[in-house]
Amino acid sequence: MKLRKNVAVSEAGLLFNPVTGESYSINPIGVEILNLIRDEKNPAQISRVILDKYSTDQATFEKDYHDFISILEHHNLLESHEETKA
Repeated sequence: MKLRKNVAVSEAGLLFNPVTGESYSINPIGVEILNLIRDEKNPAQISRVILDKYSTDQATFEKDYHDFISILEHHNLLESHEETKA
């Protein structure tokens, strides 16, 4: 899973897709997750980082993480597996 190369993410939590002109506001943990995705961390590595850093449990993190990834996919902000192989 990769964030599309043209998508910009600010430290303040503004995510901008120049292809569509749409922008989104995300919270600091969302920014952190996007940075981990950009660093090519897999979901298990991302989970460890977040669970070590924040007071949450595995089940809550997994639900929130999958919801967040689903939103990114819905807005076409992630590259598909086929695109990353090309």
